[in-house]
Amino acid sequence: MTLVLYALAALLEITGCFAVWAWWRQGATALWLLPGLAALAGFAFLLALTPPSHAGRSYAVYGGIYIAASLLWLWLVEGSRPSPSDLVGGALALLGAGVILWGARG
Repeated sequence: MTLVLYALAALLEITGCFAVWAWWRQGATALWLLPGLAALAGFAFLLALTPPSHAGRSYAVYGGIYIAASLLWLWLVEGSRPSPSDLVGGALALLGAGVILWGARG
């Protein structure tokens, strides 16, 4: 369930940020900002539901998930295939997120 929360949060954050990007950089109507704001609010809510007891740890884990989700967005939505170095970087980010999430606490 934890990974589902992070994945959904990433989808909402990327969607919200893309709405702003489309308005600002691609000339989309300002109406794009309304669902973008809703998506960003949903992102914040879902991230607050994640299990780590400290916000910083939750944000750190989320960072790795966000990187991987961004590369998927690049490929599936924007139609640009990630490079080998993108994939290696994404894998390293996910590895780091896993160490933070499931690592031993002293």
